Amino acid sequence: MRCPWCPRRRGGHAQRGFTFIGVLILAAVLGVGLAGLGRLWSIQVQRDREQELLFVGDQYRAAIVSYSASTPAGKQRYPRDLADLLDDKRHPVTRRHLRQLYPDPLTGKADWEVVRNPEGGIIAVHSRHGGSPMKVANFPPQYSAFETAATYRDWVFGAPPPGSSPRSR
Repeated sequence: MRCPWCPRRRGGHAQRGFTFIGVLILAAVLGVGLAGLGRLWSIQVQRDREQELLFVGDQYRAAIVSYSASTPAGKQRYPRDLADLLDDKRHPVTRRHLRQLYPDPLTGKADWEVVRNPEGGIIAVHSRHGGSPMKVANFPPQYSAFETAATYRDWVFGAPPPGSSPRSR
């Protein structure tokens, strides 16, 4: 006796596996599509991190310039560490040049590499990430040197050298 739920074979062996092949082709097409979508998402995330690095780096640059410009006579011109930008105690009233110590958008940690002058003051910061930037053009004028940068470590955010003409940054 035959099972009432089992389909009958009509065409013999010619139709066996047709649905299985269709499902395999569909899975392959979906896999390729998802791989492409993942690549696009990865590129967008990298671009967003670069934009955030430019913003955060500029915040540090502006804070270092502000700290330097507000130096009282006879005091250290540049901060000894990044926390000095949060709480500048060189004045009778505490000044804040930076709202918070921002993490590096590329590493996710507040592990900025600092550039010091001969007196030990911080004059610039840059990321520790050694990857190659995707953005290679259309930087703001103060960051035009970034167009030739090979890695993110070359994106240095800092005070202009002493004696250079001050520009609004």
